[in-house]
Amino acid sequence: MGSNIKSMIKLPFMKKITMLSMALLALFACKSKQSDDKSNTTNTVVEEKITSKTYAEISIAQGGEWVDGSRGHKEYNAGTSFKNINSLQVPKEHTDHSWFIRYEGPGWENSQIGYRLYLDWRNAIDIFGKKVDSIVLPFVGQDGFDSYHEPAAWGQDILKAGKSMGIGGYGRLLNDTVAHFQSVKNTFAKVENLGKKSSVKISYEDWNTGNETINLNSELTIYQQDRFTKAELTPSKEITGICTGIVKFKNIPLIKKESEKWAYIATYGTQTVVNDTDKLGLAIFYNLDEVAEQKEGINDHLVIFKPTTKPLTYYFLGAWEQEANGIKTEEAFIADLNKKLENLENTNFIN
Repeated sequence: MGSNIKSMIKLPFMKKITMLSMALLALFACKSKQSDDKSNTTNTVVEEKITSKTYAEISIAQGGEWVDGSRGHKEYNAGTSFKNINSLQVPKEHTDHSWFIRYEGPGWENSQIGYRLYLDWRNAIDIFGKKVDSIVLPFVGQDGFDSYHEPAAWGQDILKAGKSMGIGGYGRLLNDTVAHFQSVKNTFAKVENLGKKSSVKISYEDWNTGNETINLNSELTIYQQDRFTKAELTPSKEITGICTGIVKFKNIPLIKKESEKWAYIATYGTQTVVNDTDKLGLAIFYNLDEVAEQKEGINDHLVIFKPTTKPLTYYFLGAWEQEANGIKTEEAFIADLNKKLENLENTNFIN
């Protein structure tokens, strides 16, 4: 989770909608929310009835303008509302805390969990812990950038990514440091909602790290059942060091297990921003044939891939104890991971 953000978009009308929506979520947790939809092309408004059990979105501010901000970069100022769009060519002005993209990037969810990716140089993946089984993302952050950091009837942002890749984010290891996405010519993101699954697809053009420049395509897919996201990365060139990982926290040990074809790394414990006793499990499953090594980084437990131009596939998940009917103990968490590992060994799919 990023640091607390002072809201720069005041939305009185949208705030009333959000408050009403949160009340409905608390009372009718098993009912899917609806939002009007009409989807078209890049940067066109999406107003679609949400009837599926998975959902992905990207939402941008409108009605304002780019100005010089107090942080030394451009900020989107005086926005009046947000609009959902199918796809986005990320503006050159956009960076962290520029107040342009609602909750700072695309989000995806099912009935158990939500995720978001910071669509800027950080490129980390964060978790929305959910206490309800309905679709909530259309209502998250509508009343400003601070709201989802605080406890609500639906849940809240629960992971502190800091300088890491969060859970399942991706970058490139150079020496002992993970290079994120500080140098990219163009970034293009789109979302797809296909009923039984929802995806976020991102294309990075001319991503430069060290002495290498490549294009990278990523696809992040969530399904109706379970907490995991399937990640696929496709590099345009064979380079060393492409990696994923799990954010490291002090006094939270790494859990590892390998089978013949697949393996996982995981952590479990008090590693949320909710309070000092709130527990969360994090895990990444990876194909041993695609991985060069698993090692410790400065901010992440790392999985480093072999050079390739073929798609790299891995799965990541979070399991929050406050989720309705969620996993409450480390023993239950490991048992769940072991079952998933067995499924991967037998079918090459996690569930």
